[in-house]
Amino acid sequence: MASNERKMIDNALKKVVIPFLRQQGFKGSLPHFRRINEKNIDLITFQFNKWGGSFVVELAVCPMQGVTMDWGEQIPPNKVTAHDIDKRFRLGAKSEDEDGIWFNFENAKNVEDFEKVALNVVNLLNISDRLWISKLFN
Repeated sequence: MASNERKMIDNALKKVVIPFLRQQGFKGSLPHFRRINEKNIDLITFQFNKWGGSFVVELAVCPMQGVTMDWGEQIPPNKVTAHDIDKRFRLGAKSEDEDGIWFNFENAKNVEDFEKVALNVVNLLNISDRLWISKLFN
């Protein structure tokens, strides 16, 4: 993939998605975001296809104290990412076992096309409900 396409989607995500995440209390920077709730930490990670042209959005929750990896490493609350959690849910999936939506920007030609892809992410994030990510795992 041309690095220009990746820069364009990153810019679109920064313009469209990240302000929305910030409004909903998320902190972090691309590709990892976290929001501390009363009982857990919501985690959102953007995982880009290594061959380019698309990405998925992974959602997870972890305890308030962060997470301890199987080998004993402690990941603190301000560093934990969705990739540190075994149980993850991909945006657009109906269950943890489904692949979720791969947001494709391969055919995007201009700024507006990239921003449409980013807007599709926002439209699927129900994060104004602070329990939404937790409910996905019940």
